Amino acid sequence: MLNLLRAPIGKAIAPLGRSLAQAGVTPDMVTVVGTIGVTASALVFYPQGYFFVGTLFVWAFVMFDMVDGAVARAGGRGSRFGAVLDSSCDRVADAAVFSTLAWWFARHDQPALLAASLLCLVLGSLTSYIKARAEGAGFTCDVGIAERTERLIIVLVGTGLTGWPFGVPYAQAIALWVLAAASAVTVGQRLATVWRQSRTQPA
Repeated sequence: MLNLLRAPIGKAIAPLGRSLAQAGVTPDMVTVVGTIGVTASALVFYPQGYFFVGTLFVWAFVMFDMVDGAVARAGGRGSRFGAVLDSSCDRVADAAVFSTLAWWFARHDQPALLAASLLCLVLGSLTSYIKARAEGAGFTCDVGIAERTERLIIVLVGTGLTGWPFGVPYAQAIALWVLAAASAVTVGQRLATVWRQSRTQPA
C-alpha cells in the first residue's frame, strides 16, 4: 500500500545516508541502534502506560532504522548478511512493541486487548515468515494489505492517540483489532499467491 512512497522517502534520506557513510557508520550499526532504540523505548514507556511519549520515541527509532539502506547504497556496503540482520531485527522490534502492549493489558485486566495484541504479534511474524520461506523456495510474495510499514503505522497511531494529551477513546482497541484482521487477510493473500505459483511451476 505504501510502496509508492518508498522512492521519495529514499531520496529524502539519501543525504543523511551519505553523511553517515562518510563518517564510517555501517548499515549494520544503523540497524542495531534502531532496533535497540525501539526495544528500549517500548520496554520503558508502554508497560507504564506512557503511550504517547513512548510512541514518539519508538517512531523516531523506526525512522532512524530506515536509514540503513541509504547508508548501504552510499557506502556500497550492502550484503546478504545485512539483509538477514535487518529482517531479524525488524522481528525483534515488532515483538517489543506488541509484547509490551500485551504486558500492559495483562496487568490492567483487559483480556480482549491482550488477545488482540498477541494476535497482531503472531500474525505479523507469520506474514514475514511466509514471505521469507516463499522466496527461499523460489516464489515471489510481495502482496498483502498489511505489510510491516502499514502494521507499524496502524498500531503506533492508535497507541499514540490513546495516551496523553489526546486520550481518544477506543483508538487503541480499534487499531489493534483492525490490524489483527488486516494481518489475517495478508496471511491468506500470501499463502494464496504462493499456492497459485506452485500450480504453474514443476515440483
